[in-house]
Amino acid sequence: MSTRFLAGALLALSLSCAQAQTFSFGLWGDMPYKKAGDDSKIPALLKSINQSDIAFSIYDGDIKDGSSKCTDDIYESALGMFGQMKNPVVYVPGDNEWTDCHRLNNGGYDGLERLAHLRKTMFPTAASLGQRQMPLAHQGQPGEKFVENTYFSHRGIMFVTLNVPGSNNNKIVDEKDCANKSARTPQQCEASNAEYLERDAANVSWMQQAFKAAKAKKARGLVLVIQADPGFDLPETEDADESQAPRVSGYRNFIDSVVQETEQFPGQVLLVHGDTHFFKMDKPLYSPTKLLANLTRLQTFGSPQIHWVRVTVEPKNASVFTIQPVIVKQ
Repeated sequence: MSTRFLAGALLALSLSCAQAQTFSFGLWGDMPYKKAGDDSKIPALLKSINQSDIAFSIYDGDIKDGSSKCTDDIYESALGMFGQMKNPVVYVPGDNEWTDCHRLNNGGYDGLERLAHLRKTMFPTAASLGQRQMPLAHQGQPGEKFVENTYFSHRGIMFVTLNVPGSNNNKIVDEKDCANKSARTPQQCEASNAEYLERDAANVSWMQQAFKAAKAKKARGLVLVIQADPGFDLPETEDADESQAPRVSGYRNFIDSVVQETEQFPGQVLLVHGDTHFFKMDKPLYSPTKLLANLTRLQTFGSPQIHWVRVTVEPKNASVFTIQPVIVKQ
């Protein structure tokens, strides 16, 4: 990490000086999808978030729908949307804006080229997006690998955002998967799998650093935000556990690491993701018989449900996080 980014990391962590104070933050993502007619609904959503008392919000990926072209203007449009937010916004990449850009109906782009463009465009500085910005600790420098992975501390709570997108985390399982409705070459698929392995290792390392920092600071809670639905709801039958299926195999190493870190963390963990487009909160089992009691999964709204989620943090309470879906009237 460069000196400038290390300074940003220390400043981000110093925000935790005001310990044990109640505050709220917002969560939203998977919008707007033009084909669903979401554009006309976004002003009401932004107004609702801006008029709330939240300290900041986190957008958990997918700035466009999955069947539209990955042209440069979609990133600029997203920056324009985030620029309308009066408070800081932390952006998490989704699969629609890079992983899936290889699809023919997305324009047949090289997904890794789109990822490089995303890193350069959406993370120009060490600060968050939004009209009022806040410093973030980044795993990489602007425009370079893993700049999108961040963490920061706010009033004694650690926040971690990671590039874990839908579409199996950019892992390609076989030749059929590589060629399906795609402009990819076999060489590009090999490069994608190499990218997946490198980023997955980086994601786990960054998450482990954040947990270590949270424990050192005696944080009461940690919020981990990704875009992908990693398959918590896939059924387990007598014959097979679908959560171990090849189509979600790109998440297994990461989720196993989340479980290991959560087991050793004395506070509460809130795991946030989008991708599935409907609100849900639960405590998913991580084995057939055992509950990971201090982990709560929160799945956020998505197109065509243009709503957001408000989370109130009360560090002195045992549960730490109180979750409220905010329904935006159109």
